[in-house]
This record gives sequence, structure tokens and C-alpha cells, in this order.
Amino acid sequence: MKTISELYKGDKPREKLIAKGVEALKNEELMAVLLGSGVQGKDVRKLAKEIVALLDGGLEGVDLKKLLEVHGLGTAKASQILAAIELAKRYLVRTHRRITDAKDVYEELHAYRDKKQEYFLSITLDGASHIINTRTIFIGTLNQSMVHPREVFADAIADRAAGIIIAHNHPSGALYPSQADIRITERLQEVAKLVGIELLDHVILTKEGYYSFSDEGML
Repeated sequence: MKTISELYKGDKPREKLIAKGVEALKNEELMAVLLGSGVQGKDVRKLAKEIVALLDGGLEGVDLKKLLEVHGLGTAKASQILAAIELAKRYLVRTHRRITDAKDVYEELHAYRDKKQEYFLSITLDGASHIINTRTIFIGTLNQSMVHPREVFADAIADRAAGIIIAHNHPSGALYPSQADIRITERLQEVAKLVGIELLDHVILTKEGYYSFSDEGML
């Protein structure tokens, strides 16, 4: 196996990632990028290949002790690998979460229930109601002139979402929609029909509970 320094520049993992995208890299090349460098007596490509062989046996039994059994892998690099694995797991779990009703929305956005400012949020969903992404669209007092449909739907279009849920919190604790909330919802519903992305719900969040436009027959 050639060392990293012996490879043609375009075949080096980092340069290959930049030129062709991360999807073009093999598993050991991805690991080499993550490691950054090898250790004395072991090139990064060889070290990466040994680690990937360990991971191929299943992630369940991979821990710090197991990684440190790979000759030349120190605590710092082993910790980086474990952190990357855990981060990937958390985002994969999040990605596969489903929204089936307003209660799921309330639980997904629980961190916004007691915010001192109003947050206007969106959740984009695929055709099976799995969450694609959750975003903050606007912070501040809501009115029709401040919430632009293009800001709400631009990311949903980029996500190739089948549906979108909008939500905002009421710092006052008021559980019912204001006239501005109703007008914004009606405007966004019209735009949703035009762009072909279903507006599934508008949920108002408070410390005491939630209000769902869909549940109340307003969507």
C-alpha cells in the first residue's frame, strides 16, 4: 500500500473530497480525513484501514478501550472517532423521527415553549412524515409583513419536502391564535398550494400546552 505522500495529489483523501465530494470517498478514505495524519511508523492510510476493519464488525461493541487496541491509535484520535460516531447516531435518530400529530410537534419543539421572544419555526417532512429539518425562520413579533412565504418555503423546496409544519411560541402564554396568526396561516396555505408542498399544521406553543390549527379545523 502506498503511503499518503506517495499518492497522486488527486487521489489523496482530502483533495479527493474537495474535488469530487464526500460521497466519492471510500470508508478508509473518510477515516483518513477524520484522522488527519498517521503516527510514527504507521501511515494514516494503514491506520485508517485497520480502524475501518474494526468498525465493519459492528458499532455496538466499539468503545474507547477497543479502539486503543489498534496499534498506534492514541486517546485523542480514538476520542475523535467515538465523537464522530455518536454525533452521526444522534442525527440519524433525529432524521428518522416522525411527526404524526400536534403533540409530536410540541415535543419536538419543547425548547421554544418558554422563550422570552417569539420564534417562528418550520419543520419539513418527507412523504412518510419523517423530519427532514427543523429551522428558525424568524425571531420577533409576528406580523404578515415580517413572515415572507419565500423564506418559509425556500428551504422546504430545497429539502424536496412533501409537507411542512409551521409553529411559533407565545411568550404571553395565550393559547389561542391572534388575528395576525390566522392571516399568516391563510397566506402560507395559499402559497403552499402553489408550490405543491402541503401545509400540514400551524402549532402555537406555550408553557401550558399547544394549539393546533389542523386539530381545530382551521387548515
